[in-house]
Amino acid sequence: MVRFWGVRGSIPSPGPKTARYGGNTPCVEIRCGDELIIFDLGTGIRELGASYGPSLTASIFVSHYHYDHLQGLPFFTPMFHPKSRVVFYGPSRAGRTVKDVIVAQMQQPFFPVTAEMVFRADVDYRAVAEGDRIVLGDAVVTALEVKHPGGNLAYRVHYRGKSVVYATDAEHGDRDGQLIEFAKGADLLIFDAMYSEDEYNGVAGPPKIGWGHSTWEQSIKVANGAGVGKLCLFHHDPTRDDDALDALLGHVRKERKEAMAAAEGQIIKV
Repeated sequence: MVRFWGVRGSIPSPGPKTARYGGNTPCVEIRCGDELIIFDLGTGIRELGASYGPSLTASIFVSHYHYDHLQGLPFFTPMFHPKSRVVFYGPSRAGRTVKDVIVAQMQQPFFPVTAEMVFRADVDYRAVAEGDRIVLGDAVVTALEVKHPGGNLAYRVHYRGKSVVYATDAEHGDRDGQLIEFAKGADLLIFDAMYSEDEYNGVAGPPKIGWGHSTWEQSIKVANGAGVGKLCLFHHDPTRDDDALDALLGHVRKERKEAMAAAEGQIIKV
């Protein structure tokens, strides 16, 4: 089971024009039996934590450390409960481990309290890199480096014959072949489709080349090349309102009728 708690990119975008798809930044839950696996710590993780009550046991995989993928952590209430058990998985970057980054992003004067001061959960931090294979009960999580400034990991979860690929913040380019192979035969591909090709190339507005994000046209190419069962558009542009997302999805469905655009609260049974 896959559930979306945050689907926007770059910055939260609350308001009446984004209410249907949601304005929180990335956070995705995947349930594999008793295993709770969470991808990214955007503002959506606040509601995830509230839904589970004061404590939980979870494995949290961070794709990368840009702030829209971390900014929900200080408001994730299970971190303040001693009965919670949380393992953070993430890449080492520029000599800094996942623990270094998680702890450093709650520091004065940017935040009033530090992680060391307030976290009461049983926390562990573990490095993950491309090619690693993490076994969580009957689930297996693997990782792939994709194209993004500063580096980024896509993840694949395999559980009892079903697979989900989480590939946010993945700009198309020299890693396309590896990503298609990584997603080969997946039942669900959650893919960064932040822009259109016209937006990406500067035909409509300033060019977005090198910004680390992909397009809805590229999402179709990756999904078709990998032969995935379902395509889910993700990391929506914060300036794109619900009506514009409907229109974007309409273009994708001309090629992939099963395609969907991720929305907060949406549940997909794989």
